[in-house]
Amino acid sequence: MGYRFSDSHPMHPSRLDLTMRMIEGLGILERDNISLLAPQIATVEELATVHDRDYIAAVQYAGEHPGEVNEERGLGTEDDPVFSDIHAASARLAGGSLQAADAVLAGRALHVVNFAGGMHHASRGRASGFCIYNDAALAIQRLLDQGTRRVAYIDVDAHHGDGTQSIFWDDPRVLTISMHESGISLFPGTGFANETGGPQAAGSVVNVALPAGTTDAGWLRAFHAVVPQLVAAFEPEVIVSQHGCDGHRRDDLSNLRLSVDGQRQNALDIADLAQRHCEGRWIATGGGGYNLIEVVPRTWSHLVAIAGGQPVPLRTPVPGRWLDYVRDRYGVDGPTAMNDDVDLWWRSWEVGYDPADAIDRTIMATRKEVFPVFGLDPWFD
Repeated sequence: MGYRFSDSHPMHPSRLDLTMRMIEGLGILERDNISLLAPQIATVEELATVHDRDYIAAVQYAGEHPGEVNEERGLGTEDDPVFSDIHAASARLAGGSLQAADAVLAGRALHVVNFAGGMHHASRGRASGFCIYNDAALAIQRLLDQGTRRVAYIDVDAHHGDGTQSIFWDDPRVLTISMHESGISLFPGTGFANETGGPQAAGSVVNVALPAGTTDAGWLRAFHAVVPQLVAAFEPEVIVSQHGCDGHRRDDLSNLRLSVDGQRQNALDIADLAQRHCEGRWIATGGGGYNLIEVVPRTWSHLVAIAGGQPVPLRTPVPGRWLDYVRDRYGVDGPTAMNDDVDLWWRSWEVGYDPADAIDRTIMATRKEVFPVFGLDPWFD
């Protein structure tokens, strides 16, 4: 809750408070197989495994001089304003994902969720897009440093996971897959199909840049036309995923038209990939998500329940005490059910490609770029 840029900033910590209250109201934490860990503040040494030391020092300095702007490091900007506790608060989010990696490495857990994490825009030396330290990248690097041979990173935030991509751009041990709204219409303006990795890691970067207005049907069609095939070919030992829920149709910071139902299905699909290819080893983070009442709490409560092995049924009523809290605290009525009651049918890729469909063209562009590297669709090569 200390990760607070300002009262008016879209990345407001109330979304975390509301999510935890809903998780508690649904009884998810009462399950015998779920443990709750308090995140520790990542040390400078730990942060330096993926971030430049000069950048870490710049973040620390910024917290002591919050009135200054450091454009080179992305600090003090409109997206990333400085606050006095910026280093410790950001390092705590990072520490949570490092603890997730440690738990998986030690075999204490198969699935770990840090829904306060997912700061995927932060690069080695620069803050960006509300993100200071890249906790997902830190978790991936911890896994690699402790002997994990291959990690698949799956990012389903509405915005391109540019920071994580850049950190592992030339590392063949990491497959980064980002599904997002096209950079033509959305920040950060990157993440196109022809971004495929460095010279030592060709094909290790995968981007599915979907057009504005994409709904659940197109999103799930694209996911199932690209992600399962590549994950199977890559054979990861752990999956790390980023579950930004800002692609929801009621989120003002993207132009996608997804539902809570579709985002829940995405989490189920990723959990299934971890079960099939990684013996269940899966670390999930949060990410973007700026509709604080209607979207974020429901989506991430579903994520935690899925990771716990007992998904919350779609038509489950929202806990009454949560609705009472929202009404008393915010003066509005919250959603009454854990779903948006939409039809999740999508057209399987196997039934055919429609060249007149913008989503199908996006899928084909991605497959042409990376599938031949893995021996898939070799006729493209």
